[in-house]
Amino acid sequence: MRAYAAQTRAEIVMTLRRGDAVLLTLGIPVLLLVFFSLVDVLPTTTKDPITFLAPGILALGVMSTAMVSLGIATGFERGYGVLKRLGTTPLGRPALLAAKITAILAVELVQVAVLVPVALGLGWDPHGDVLAGIGAFLAATVAFAGLGLLMAGALRPEVTLAAANGLYLVLLLLGGMIVPLSKLPGGLADAARLLPAAALSESLFHTLGVGGAVPLEAWLVLLVWGVAAPVAAGLTFRWE
Repeated sequence: MRAYAAQTRAEIVMTLRRGDAVLLTLGIPVLLLVFFSLVDVLPTTTKDPITFLAPGILALGVMSTAMVSLGIATGFERGYGVLKRLGTTPLGRPALLAAKITAILAVELVQVAVLVPVALGLGWDPHGDVLAGIGAFLAATVAFAGLGLLMAGALRPEVTLAAANGLYLVLLLLGGMIVPLSKLPGGLADAARLLPAAALSESLFHTLGVGGAVPLEAWLVLLVWGVAAPVAAGLTFRWE
């Protein structure tokens, strides 16, 4: 337990000390939230842009931390042989993975602590079921972490870096985070709704934005990705 706690603390500190991780998990979400809330250029579906943007940017934060930051960091740790050495210590591989997941959740709490006050300061007035929003938040964290580990465990570090950033951009544009799904072409919108990013942003839009229940389709998409991605990562992950 002491080894797990020490590794968790180390993972959090290393993440918050990495400039690229801080930019990705805090800098970019805050910048997008403030800019697009003040500059009315997005085709949002709400009277006040912040009502749409705040849940979307919270979803972006989850994706940034659980998929991109985790995937890139783990990929390079694997490439440099760090995972192999840690896996042979008394810490063990299960505790190492548990420490990484706990660190992700801790960093996400930091993101919420930063983004929510900024959104409230911009006029956000959340309505809805917070508990359902937390459920969607956690399910998406598992799904995105699975995707990040799937890339990190099967690809070379440089390829993981490129793949994670490319997927981040695609999901940012198609995930309903800054551009509403209803503004996408019909076929593309239908395909986007099958992605975890769209399911999370739609869930948070209903539970923390305009109010209302999470659509059943969004729950199903999050459930499928939350199971399939970690299982695929577990089956394909190579420690060295």
